[in-house]
Amino acid sequence: MTEVKAAAGEDMPGELKGAMLGFVSELKCFRDDIQKKLQAQDERMTMLDRKTALRGRTPLSTNAEVEVPHQKAFNAYLRSGDDDALRGLPIEEKGLTVASDGGFLATPRVAETVQNVLSSGASLRKLAHVVMVESAAYEVLVDKGDLGAGWATEADAIETGSSGIDRISIPVHELSAMPKASQRLLDDAAFDVEGWLAERIADKFARAEAGAFISGDGIDKPRGILSYPTADHGAEGDGQIGTVSSGSLGSFATEHPADALIDLVYALAAEYRANASFVMNSKTAATIRKMKDADGRFVWTDSIAAGQPAQLLGYPVMISEDMPDLDLDSLSIAFGDFHAAYTVVERPDLRVLRDPFSAKPHVLFYATKRVGGGVTDFRAVKLMKFA
Repeated sequence: MTEVKAAAGEDMPGELKGAMLGFVSELKCFRDDIQKKLQAQDERMTMLDRKTALRGRTPLSTNAEVEVPHQKAFNAYLRSGDDDALRGLPIEEKGLTVASDGGFLATPRVAETVQNVLSSGASLRKLAHVVMVESAAYEVLVDKGDLGAGWATEADAIETGSSGIDRISIPVHELSAMPKASQRLLDDAAFDVEGWLAERIADKFARAEAGAFISGDGIDKPRGILSYPTADHGAEGDGQIGTVSSGSLGSFATEHPADALIDLVYALAAEYRANASFVMNSKTAATIRKMKDADGRFVWTDSIAAGQPAQLLGYPVMISEDMPDLDLDSLSIAFGDFHAAYTVVERPDLRVLRDPFSAKPHVLFYATKRVGGGVTDFRAVKLMKFA
């Protein structure tokens, strides 16, 4: 205000000087008012953030995670067998809980836990192509050979030959598990019955799946990669998996044993090698881990980061204890692009039926899931035969 007076000068008319002073005063009041509103707004936002943070905290109650009607009703069914709540759900939810062929569909929490364990375990599922279906089987059309291709000009068209097509059908089979618990344990409110059930189901399913994907015969279970007909590499026909000899009966050759592994790698076509992996059990891995190449370097490379697989000749290795030990004519090592070679088919629903009668005083939980599997591209995998 002092500066304005100085700028106005002594000879400024009184009316103009008063107007200038009034304008400056109003501007100052306007500025103070804006500052007060901004401060009040900041205080309101701070209080809102505090309320949101408090609301987002996990409640201390152990029953906080069963507030969803379906989950709450399913928890009551597991503990006491009370299925009235499940059957009394609204129509739009009842169809998601009651299975058409008996039992009740597990809550998303249980189903997701089981699925995560199956996907991360030491099973061929981890490398294979996984497909969800709603039908009883999954059909794949497979080209017997490469489709014909050629160059054409505007004037002359070239006819491309067509290869034969095979239809492969992979049925789904019922995989079941039957965890058991005491009624006293189920009556304990602090006991996480859903978490316990998911862990038991996942463990039993994972072990059954892993074995079936390797050696299953396809009768009421998936068909494993080792159950298909085999032939020497280069002589295999339709529906046969090519094999490469190890150079010794039931073992590797005494001299340059790693040469057989190199032959196995390059028996696989180049388009499959980019995504290929080795599959073997721990005993076979222990034997190979000691091998060296002609320059004295180990052919096995340990993982350099947590969660990353070891590598053999530059390709990842999955340890599956369901692969056979080294033996006479055994097929103990598989190498291939398993995402192209093997398809796992499953239905998304996981059903649970409570049985308090068959094993009194314990309660059985009969859990079922439909899973299938089979080879869909025989060119994408090779086996080492110890012969």
